[in-house]
Amino acid sequence: MSTALTIPLSLQAVGNLNQLVRAAHQAPYLTADEEHALALRLHQHNDLEAARQLVTSHLRHVIHVARGYNGYGLPLADLIQEGAIGLMKAVRRFDPNRGVRLVSFAVHWIRAEIHEYVLRNWSIVKIATTKAQRKLFFNLRQHKQRLGRVSEAQAQEIAHELNVLPQDVLDMDARLTDRPVSFDAEPDTDSSSPQAPALTVADQRLEPSQALEEEQWNAHQLRRLRQGLAGLDARSRDILEQRWLAEEKTGLKELGEKYGISAERIRQLESQALGRLTRTLQADAA
Repeated sequence: MSTALTIPLSLQAVGNLNQLVRAAHQAPYLTADEEHALALRLHQHNDLEAARQLVTSHLRHVIHVARGYNGYGLPLADLIQEGAIGLMKAVRRFDPNRGVRLVSFAVHWIRAEIHEYVLRNWSIVKIATTKAQRKLFFNLRQHKQRLGRVSEAQAQEIAHELNVLPQDVLDMDARLTDRPVSFDAEPDTDSSSPQAPALTVADQRLEPSQALEEEQWNAHQLRRLRQGLAGLDARSRDILEQRWLAEEKTGLKELGEKYGISAERIRQLESQALGRLTRTLQADAA
């Protein structure tokens, strides 16, 4: 979406988080007809003012979703900023003729951007390389808020629920527990104000819609990864697959023997390939 739309969403523009929250909650709600009309203007005429109104009227939903990730010890302002990026992507992709409200469509994109931000800022090796690990990472945080340190018996139960190995649960628990995490949230100036009914959403983690959202997210990420790997030469692609995507990581020495070059040269090729892949994925997400 145009850079012009990102400026009003920046904390630098509104001054601070409290002002952003107030501005978001002061933005008028859109009726279904108003939303449809604005979406048509954007869809048919690339009307950026219509896009701005759609984004501004839905920022309150971004804030609501972002607050659900406070337990990761990351700044709420940054979570909101990332969620706003997801909202803008959703507004650009929203089809007004599908007969659904924008908020139902946008929640996937808001959560996807926040998930990406959380994973980028957690120093856990290979945390997002498999669907099971990604699901375990986010779900275990919710379990830990109720249980604290996970015992072996609890690990068995969680592993059964999430379809992973008990040892995977214990390993992830150790990583989450050992990392210093601040649970201090930003002051909430509007906490005394009643929440709008639209923001009081029931936990839908066990709903079919949540399962579909997770499936679509993982399929989207897998497509992006495959496209990025397809843009690499065969040797670089094989090195990344053997070093990062295989169940058992191949050493630099073994790959050097395979290609008849030194282990240091394999390390250099790996670093270059990772850089190219990262730039490709970032360009696709922009």
